[in-house]
Amino acid sequence: MQKLYRSRSDRYIAGVLGGIAAFFSLDSFLVRAGFLIAVIFSFGTCLLLYLIACIIIPNEGKVR
Repeated sequence: MQKLYRSRSDRYIAGVLGGIAAFFSLDSFLVRAGFLIAVIFSFGTCLLLYLIACIIIPNEGKVR
């Protein structure tokens, strides 16, 4: 069973989008581009979800 982690190697800010890309086996550029478009059209709601994901999703290699 695969788990979702924040990426330690594919990160720009916190590794959330890199972890999501790895979880779904997608290119991280596509995930980041989709997130950028979502932020523009959601008037910042996605930024709040990103901050929540930074808190909830553990770093790669850490065990909770």
